[in-house]
Amino acid sequence: MLSSTQTLLDRNRAFSNDFTAQDLPILPKLGTILLTCTDSRVDPAYFAGLELGDAGVIRNAGARVTPEVIQELAMLSFLGRQLSGSDAFQMEFVIIQDSDCGAERLANPQLQQAIQENLGIDVSATAITDHEASIREDVERLRHSAQLPKDIVVSAFIYDVHDGQLRQVIPPSPLSPTQTESEVIS
Repeated sequence: MLSSTQTLLDRNRAFSNDFTAQDLPILPKLGTILLTCTDSRVDPAYFAGLELGDAGVIRNAGARVTPEVIQELAMLSFLGRQLSGSDAFQMEFVIIQDSDCGAERLANPQLQQAIQENLGIDVSATAITDHEASIREDVERLRHSAQLPKDIVVSAFIYDVHDGQLRQVIPPSPLSPTQTESEVIS
């Protein structure tokens, strides 16, 4: 079996030959962390035009907010406040699920059972049957997390793998919206 490692190394050599980003700050220029799916068709550097240093990216199956994502976001928010030297440091968190996602297949009970039996992994919380509902569920999970600062601004989108468009599901708002914002969101 051939490995793709050499291809990756060759591409890295070409990249490093012209590397000029050694002075980028550790904090993302856009103050944003993206959560996207591991689907190879869903690369925010392409569909959102990100440059090196613009944003942090977390990727998992289905772009779902798991306990690990919450821990990562809490740590990154804390680190951002420490590195910026300001409690006023504000982070944005953008959830981007994608159409035709593999996590949709995880809604199949037979596949869930097979994964549980063969791998010992419960994928029921990752399964997606309705993208908008799962995104709203994930945002609520963020809102109820005691680990996260409530001033993190969250938004959510669905990326269409067939036309490259992002469709907004949840507009940007802090995890703990003011009375006026919560009335607008409802």
